[in-house]
Amino acid sequence: MTEWQKSNWRNKPRIQMPDYPDAAALTSVEAQLSKYPPLVFAGEARKLKKALGAASRGEAFLLQGGDCAEAFDQFSANAIRDTFKVMLQMAMVLTYGAKVPVVKVGRMAGQFAKPRSAPTEVVNGLELPSYRGDIINELEPTLEARIPRPEKMLQAYLQAAATLNLLRAFSTGGYADVHQVHSWTLGFTESEKASRFRDMAARISDTLDFMKAAGLDSAARHELQTVDFYTSHEALLLEYEEALCRNDSTSGKWLAGSGHMIWIGDRTRQPDGAHVEFCRGVLNPIGLKCGPTTTADDLKVLMKKLNPENEAGKLTLIARFGAGKVGEHLPRLVKAVREEGANVVWVCDPMHGNTIKSSSGYKTRPFDSVLREVREFFGVHKAEGTIPGGVHFEMTGQDVTECTGGVHAVSDEDLSDRYHTACDPRLNASQSLELAFLVAEELSNLRLERQAAAV
Repeated sequence: MTEWQKSNWRNKPRIQMPDYPDAAALTSVEAQLSKYPPLVFAGEARKLKKALGAASRGEAFLLQGGDCAEAFDQFSANAIRDTFKVMLQMAMVLTYGAKVPVVKVGRMAGQFAKPRSAPTEVVNGLELPSYRGDIINELEPTLEARIPRPEKMLQAYLQAAATLNLLRAFSTGGYADVHQVHSWTLGFTESEKASRFRDMAARISDTLDFMKAAGLDSAARHELQTVDFYTSHEALLLEYEEALCRNDSTSGKWLAGSGHMIWIGDRTRQPDGAHVEFCRGVLNPIGLKCGPTTTADDLKVLMKKLNPENEAGKLTLIARFGAGKVGEHLPRLVKAVREEGANVVWVCDPMHGNTIKSSSGYKTRPFDSVLREVREFFGVHKAEGTIPGGVHFEMTGQDVTECTGGVHAVSDEDLSDRYHTACDPRLNASQSLELAFLVAEELSNLRLERQAAAV
């Protein structure tokens, strides 16, 4: 394998990336970005990799969630806070169910570019270049708005930097206090529709009361007031990724400075493609989306390329098949991993395979399908004797109506009320927390079964 350089991807086949009409402007923006500070640091990426290694062994559990695509016009402190808040609530519930630490990774501060199924789309009878995310072009359905503009990378960087600044403040400034987080969750279970979760919430309350009585109160324990929170995104726009790539002076390795964890999408995972070439050379944890068309042979090649030293926590396989299809596809990939003796974190993305068009014309995802895929994922790992290491959701802390179902029963007719996504439908705060309770039940049952088997 040739020695890796951060620009080697330019010699590989590239897909799902824009062709910028102004080459000089692109060169100027890349040069400017290359002088900016990295958004994350090598020590943080190494710490996340260690935590993911624990998840691969069942000693931790990954919760990865956030926007389908971050939008410039929806950027606000309140939106960041709300998503962070619901992820903390989800993590507390999952921690209680699994009895292991939950690794919290947001789809935030970098999730600006989106792959598309076709290069063009028809809007109001006009064929236009597809919208590829705010870092590339604009959603407005005009030819002018859909021109790729490199200067949008600078705006993405500034938004990502501001987002990370606020996330770090929330993580360490007392907002993440364990008692406060649980008080928010109790508010959710007060609803009669969420009453089935009150028992677990009450048990969490009892645990916190016991800790306080034993002198383990958050007022005296700094670790009960703070959390580690990491960021992630799909490394799709490689000009942006290369410009923020930095050499780590401690190890001599290269860091993707755009986010703690980057992933390769199901559309861009070609073993000899540009995206795999870039991602194979950085020290960050790497995610790999695995869909129905992922073959065992390709997966074996990709695992060797992306994790040649077989490090624990380096490679996360994010399975996305669709409800009813997990049993058909996941076992053969589990077999391929077992045959290679590969260290991976198995994660379930139950969002992307369950997108449908509603009767009202909106793209949506039924809550029941999302839950079904999660349960099928757990069922396959139980049958195979392997570790379900985490879940990956497209979600928001805001009260949107984009996915149907849940305890508050969002219907097809409700979708138009608060349908704000620029791309794919997201779980709202209530649906996200409900899903966390249901996944926690799965984790608790799995833990009890393992304990019984060990006796």
